[in-house]
Amino acid sequence: MNINKMFGIEFPIFQGGMANIATGEFAAAVSNAGAMGIIGAGGMDSADLRENIRRCKDRTARPFGVNIMLMNPCADEMAEIVCREGVSLVTTGAGNPGKYVERWKKAGIRVFPVVSSVALARRLAASGVDGLIAEGCESGGHIGELTTMTLVPQVADAVDLPVIAAGGIAGGRQMAAAEILGASGVQIGTILLASEECPIHQNYKDALIRAKDNDTVVTGRTVGAPVRILKNPMAREYLRKERAGAEKMELEAFTLGSLRKAVMEGDVRNGSLMAGQVASQIKEIRPVREILEQLEKEYEEIAG
Repeated sequence: MNINKMFGIEFPIFQGGMANIATGEFAAAVSNAGAMGIIGAGGMDSADLRENIRRCKDRTARPFGVNIMLMNPCADEMAEIVCREGVSLVTTGAGNPGKYVERWKKAGIRVFPVVSSVALARRLAASGVDGLIAEGCESGGHIGELTTMTLVPQVADAVDLPVIAAGGIAGGRQMAAAEILGASGVQIGTILLASEECPIHQNYKDALIRAKDNDTVVTGRTVGAPVRILKNPMAREYLRKERAGAEKMELEAFTLGSLRKAVMEGDVRNGSLMAGQVASQIKEIRPVREILEQLEKEYEEIAG
């Protein structure tokens, strides 16, 4: 894996831009530990993003990025902020960043959109992006339908760009598998939730450590908004409403503020505990650096 050489970072690893979790402080901690820290702007407005970027800069001299959800009503202003503030990387989701790509590249920013299909990968590659993050449905939070095992090789074959594999990666064996499938690096999220530096509530971390292999579920498929979370009373009630034919607006109202309940309040019954299928691989809370070193050590033992 060699994506680390493009950015001058130690490990070929991106941190997922998790909304309401990936603050400037957390991104700085990940960057200082040797990976690519990424601020998750999904739950922010423009002023919040600017402040988080500046807090990140105060805490690290190493490269870091910003994830922009393009459906955010502040997306246009955020696109300008990352140029003015001089971040190293922008990752995007929930849309096509084509109208921003030229501006970002002129500002020296590399652009890696998240894709969940080959068609989208081809379309974005034609817009001049620097690479793609192929995210399989094993991941936590908002997902597509294809698995990482099937998506990554198809995207790698379809475009002449670096591909980052995301979804279902929490160990060196999975990193090595991603490389064999054609990836130049990996993006991890769930495993970093159980880091000492991650700002989520302790109850959320404890729920991850308790999780078993089948303890995640996908909500929202019937309304075109699939999200993978840990099973809890909220998830079960959501699925009950889906089976009863609830419409998208009713379901959105039901989950309003549920991620913040989990992250900030530690409400593991009514909160949305976003997590990938690798949650059961998490056994303890460790520093980010220790997590990254173990991933790299396991990978090197396999890949040589």
